[in-house]
Amino acid sequence: MEYWQPKIETMPRKDLQELQLKRLKKTARAVFNNVPMYQQRFADAGVKPSDIKTIDDLRKLPFTKKTDLRENYPFGLFAVPMSKINRIHASSGTSGKSTVVGYTKKDLEVWADLMARCFFMAGVRPGDTFQNAANYGLFTGGLGIHAGAERLGCSVVPSGTGSTQKQIEMIQDFGVKAMHCTPSYALYIAETCKKMGIEPGTLPLKIGLFGAEPWSANTRRELEKAFGIKAYDSYGLSEMMGPGVAFECVEQDGLHIWEDAFIVEVLDKNGEQCAPGEKGELVLTTLCKEALPLIRYRTGDITSLMEDECPCGRTAVKISKFYGRVDDMLIIRGLNVFPSQIEHVLMDMPEVGEYFQVVLERVNHMDEMTVKVEMSDKAFSGELGDLQKVTGSVAKKLKETLNLRTKVVLVERGSLPRVEGKSKKVLDLRTSI
Repeated sequence: MEYWQPKIETMPRKDLQELQLKRLKKTARAVFNNVPMYQQRFADAGVKPSDIKTIDDLRKLPFTKKTDLRENYPFGLFAVPMSKINRIHASSGTSGKSTVVGYTKKDLEVWADLMARCFFMAGVRPGDTFQNAANYGLFTGGLGIHAGAERLGCSVVPSGTGSTQKQIEMIQDFGVKAMHCTPSYALYIAETCKKMGIEPGTLPLKIGLFGAEPWSANTRRELEKAFGIKAYDSYGLSEMMGPGVAFECVEQDGLHIWEDAFIVEVLDKNGEQCAPGEKGELVLTTLCKEALPLIRYRTGDITSLMEDECPCGRTAVKISKFYGRVDDMLIIRGLNVFPSQIEHVLMDMPEVGEYFQVVLERVNHMDEMTVKVEMSDKAFSGELGDLQKVTGSVAKKLKETLNLRTKVVLVERGSLPRVEGKSKKVLDLRTSI
């Protein structure tokens, strides 16, 4: 088995925890000495950096939330002076003030190394041609992915988003072996290939690196079958640095989180550590960040820790694919529903396609949920009886999973919106009435 940074990737757990403790102490001192919000939070909790003697003492420290970044907009949580900041990224700010993140020169080097580690783990090698179809700009995916691929020694094609036919031409002409984009955009590329008279499987692609939105095992199968590739899931968030926080190895069974850079907690609603396999909120503490170190950051993402050692030999803990988010949970007629639950049901049904949209409306003061689904080509016969059968089957499966009555509408293939970035799977019209 090959590794990008073998000493760290295969480090014994005892040594890894000692490294984490050393870096945690340094991080706690940095935020306490340089970030007013953390000085106050530590005081409120009655704790000082010197109180951290073991990794378990992390529990004494306060949580950090996304609202803290917005309330300290733009640079209030930076732990270094602006003269040390080499780059600034920010969220779109569509749900409030932008979430601003900063990086020192060392931060950018660490980030690039973590990204290179992820790509190497998925089979990308120095000299490979790597196409990055992520948005360049304030979004961390563009430059973050790009820097990691360059660090690994790839020939990077910074294609960005859009111009799908041109993207396909570049994959063909440049001999692109590995590509990064959202899974929904990859499916759109496959559709566009067919419209151009090109079989996606004839492209030189061998490795697909997908993230930024939830996707299911069935979507993986569709992508791997369409392009003849191995498809790998990734996880990241701007507050930690961007992409590269966790990634699948060749086992394609859970995502390794790099514990030399992050302390991983999965907590229940009471803030207690979940047992392996138990769903909870992912909480991360940065260990290597200089510009924006964060203590016990509540990501809002719901996952579970995986207990078994990985056959790949890496000792970093693995988390499961995400079940949804705490803050995008839908409450429908008093029931908690995650869009990912709907996706998992639909993607496991061969009768439906890869695209769906959930529409929420309030009718006669009652919540109504309609799920629009494209039929797969192989299931479409045009017979009314077949359509009714598929509709009933989908509605039944959703009822069993969600315990909620759902209206299912089958729509023509290609009629639901395709996007180059994150797909918009939920249209909530209840607040607009």
